[in-house]
Amino acid sequence: MECTVKWLGEESMSFVAETGSGHIVAMDGAPDAGGRNLAPRPMEMLLLGTGGCTAFDVVLILKKGRHAITGCDVVLKAERAGQDPKVFTSIHFHFRVRGRKLKSEAVARAIELSKEKYCSASIMLGKSARITHDFEIIEDEASA
Repeated sequence: MECTVKWLGEESMSFVAETGSGHIVAMDGAPDAGGRNLAPRPMEMLLLGTGGCTAFDVVLILKKGRHAITGCDVVLKAERAGQDPKVFTSIHFHFRVRGRKLKSEAVARAIELSKEKYCSASIMLGKSARITHDFEIIEDEASA
């Protein structure tokens, strides 16, 4: 895996990253650090990437198990250390999984598999942060 991050110049704290797969992502700093608040902060990118990684796992696991999943959101709330390096010290994942007649045990198992085996991002962040999870199941309107 590879990417290139390019600073956009002296008048900003904006950066553009190009991934090895050819995608482009913008990042910016906070205004108090010279940024213009035009894009997510790098640490926000790390957090949202972790959310994407675990949501991907949960959806894939439930689909492979032939569960009738129709949606999955994960809200992440993170705390950071007060001093540099301002690493994440805790991250809470709240999953909202939608579907038809989803079993709580199946959703819990998918989240556990992501947490323990598949989500390399959250497993890596778990080396410095306390990670917690919970979930709710929302019955799809079409099946009610």
